[in-house]
Amino acid sequence: MNDINPIPEIVGETTDVESWLIRAGLRFSDLGDDAASRAIRKQWREYQAAVQRCCVALHQPPSQVQLGGDYAKLRIPSGLKKEMRRWREQG
Repeated sequence: MNDINPIPEIVGETTDVESWLIRAGLRFSDLGDDAASRAIRKQWREYQAAVQRCCVALHQPPSQVQLGGDYAKLRIPSGLKKEMRRWREQG
């Protein structure tokens, strides 16, 4: 039996915020003005800065580089989906 991976392995980086959010199962329309949304926006800015530095250093487009080390945690909006869901449920 073949192993089925419902979420394809993420290869390369992106400059598209929607693609980045999809990695965590979020949509741009999920973001509001709450603390979790502000944290996601801050992480997006940090991610984009890291991607830009990596692209310049390697002379490659974002799709050809992959963040690692301390920057790997920026690849997917981290731990914020649960906070977003909880905030939305509280109304």
